[in-house]
Amino acid sequence: MYAMPPYSGARRAPSSRYALLDTADLPLTIRETTVDYQGYPYTRDRIVREARIDIPPFLRGKIWAALLGIQGDIQGTYDAIDKESFTQTDRQIEVDIPRCHQYDELLSSPTAHEKFKRILKAWVVSHTSLVYWQGLDSLCAPFLSLNFNDEALGYACLAAFIPKYLHNFFLKDNSAIIQEYLAVFSQLIAFHDPELFNHLHEIGFIPEVRMIYVFPLKKIYHLWDTLLLGNSSYPLCIGVAILEQLRDQLLSFGFNECILLFSDMPGVDIDRVVRDAKRIFCNTPRTASMRRHDRMYNDPNVKHEKEFIPLSQLKAEICPRISAQDLVHICELDENGGARSPRKTKPRGLIVDVRPAEEFACGQIPESVNIPYNQAFLEEGGLAPSPAANTLTSFKGRVIVVVGNRNNYPAKVGTELVQLGFSRVCVLEEPGLSILRTRGHLAVPT
Repeated sequence: MYAMPPYSGARRAPSSRYALLDTADLPLTIRETTVDYQGYPYTRDRIVREARIDIPPFLRGKIWAALLGIQGDIQGTYDAIDKESFTQTDRQIEVDIPRCHQYDELLSSPTAHEKFKRILKAWVVSHTSLVYWQGLDSLCAPFLSLNFNDEALGYACLAAFIPKYLHNFFLKDNSAIIQEYLAVFSQLIAFHDPELFNHLHEIGFIPEVRMIYVFPLKKIYHLWDTLLLGNSSYPLCIGVAILEQLRDQLLSFGFNECILLFSDMPGVDIDRVVRDAKRIFCNTPRTASMRRHDRMYNDPNVKHEKEFIPLSQLKAEICPRISAQDLVHICELDENGGARSPRKTKPRGLIVDVRPAEEFACGQIPESVNIPYNQAFLEEGGLAPSPAANTLTSFKGRVIVVVGNRNNYPAKVGTELVQLGFSRVCVLEEPGLSILRTRGHLAVPT
């Protein structure tokens, strides 16, 4: 792979990109003498495609910067920040730096400590609505290590990374953001590994997602090569992948042993984590990990695809909620609500409608089964026997979407299914059902 273009220039104009695409059809002799065309493969879109295959270590710092969308006069921006004047966080920064990746010869050097301090102070000074929390140094470390001789680029990467993956985590009062993040993480554990979730829930242990930021640098490099290709929910999938790798130990441990396990962070196979995280991400409904405090969905004036529920309710629910559009995709319904061609294979998911039978008869989603919430389970536990329950059992391991009105308790039915060991359980409540009805997905059987 050749050297990357400098970051001081602006992104290429669309008309120029189209001209380069036209150039691709010209004879080889012309293409070889067209300087702009020779640089074309290294535009950002091409870098992303190549990075999905592999990232050369020598170019990792610049490729990460490209993945984070760094551009403009980063040196001028960095030079303009006052990194020398005293701030209230100086003492905490000076305490944290000597403890950060000090096994690493480069980062443990006095020069590195000075660079660390300047970058962290620059971030604090430039983000007046946010505060310095312990752990910011750990986020900074890989960017400094990869851009040791380009301090400005290291700072620009840190400044771009935080709003994308940790939006508002550094507010002075970040309690609601942290609690929402942990609640969604907990729901993803229940979705992918109900046995592990039930055990951790029983012993009262809540894993922290910060574990993905505290690995040794060599492991962080390979982990973040993939992380930076994903969206803001990807760290949650990495967290689930790590738990899956430690599940045998966790299932045999009590609360105190789990605490000790994560304080030591045992040897984890990062290559396996990367593979498993990709699988988990691809197998998670797109809206299951949506968060109110994500930068993409933080505008209260914008109506989003999924309705966000109050934090107290989110923390109380075990199954993730999804949007109507997600249900259409998972269950492979016709986008326009029309009839669908006969199936040749078993669908990827099953819709379990928990409304009363009379409501179900007035309009139902194609191929859904009706298990009214008040008839779903036996008093002693377990599914109440019925043809619909048999169908549900046959879908164990596939996505199960529990749908109903709010007073039909679909979230409670989903919780019971998780406790019975059903994986990939999610919930669709109102207004999702009304959206499906409007789009013609609820039909009266003939």
